[in-house]
Amino acid sequence: MKIVVLKQEDMKNVFTMKDAIEADKDALKLYSLGKSNVPLRVNLDVPEYEGQSLYMPGYAAEARALGVKIVSVYPKNIEKGLTSVPATMVLVNNETGEVCSLMDGTYLTRVRTGAVSGAATDILARKDSRIFALFGTGGQAETQLEAVLTVRPIKEVRVFDISTERAAHFSKRMTEILGARFGVTIATAKSSEEAVEGADIITSVTTTTTPTFNGRLVKKGAHINGVGAYTPAMQEIDEYLILNADKVYVDTRDGVLNEAGDFIIPIKKGTYSADRLTGELGEAIAGKVSGRVTDEEITLFKTTGSAVLDVVTARRIYESALRKNIGSIVEF
Repeated sequence: MKIVVLKQEDMKNVFTMKDAIEADKDALKLYSLGKSNVPLRVNLDVPEYEGQSLYMPGYAAEARALGVKIVSVYPKNIEKGLTSVPATMVLVNNETGEVCSLMDGTYLTRVRTGAVSGAATDILARKDSRIFALFGTGGQAETQLEAVLTVRPIKEVRVFDISTERAAHFSKRMTEILGARFGVTIATAKSSEEAVEGADIITSVTTTTTPTFNGRLVKKGAHINGVGAYTPAMQEIDEYLILNADKVYVDTRDGVLNEAGDFIIPIKKGTYSADRLTGELGEAIAGKVSGRVTDEEITLFKTTGSAVLDVVTARRIYESALRKNIGSIVEF
């Protein structure tokens, strides 16, 4: 048995953001058409070390994508000089059941999460979008930015974070990495209001429990990606926007309605109901529900993630690595 080991740099060398966006579109379409098997993740507590170990399996037959992502949350790892959320993707050959690849799960998560917002933006945002507002500058922010720049001709990016210093550092670094490549200006916004005003696309990727911006300030025709809130207590997108967006899409109904406070909070209050969702993004891709119809519609996309994104993206990365003969080989 040969296992291809792919580190972050290997993955970057064989797989582009555009590739990742197409992989996510295919993954969500397969999910929404009932052509994937994504069991609930297994969460094991490790109280002796104040840790948790999570196992996210998935299978999509048409994509030949089978595997499990292992993600651990060990806050005290920081004291040991280690990452507090290590992750590894274990890809399995769907024909033989043998492990065929091990890859950096942290980078995989960042890429597929950025790409799913890119997919939603590509399908739902106005084609003439020029101004992008990004809330949050953590580990997921870079791929969120790259994904939007990949699918729309953005000219101005406004970055906002509760830490002005972090926002300034992120803006400077992204200018160096992405500015010239995409011909875009990346600058720090002084306030959330300044960031949102006139923005064509807005992405929020934080772990806040209070909304990152005022939904009443969102202009007609804008598209919003809600990425960071993944527990019932987290709420990035305010209730006004949830209630007043013209069309609302999710990556998976199960994930969003059971994990995202953005929706759970207004549903519990009785101001919103699940039947108001326009549909899953995969349904829009498959033509089961409509996408944007007019330039005046405000569209909203919410993602909490799914193992189907991991396995399909991982399979595409693995196939590309084989074609380009990149990666280390471990033989058993």
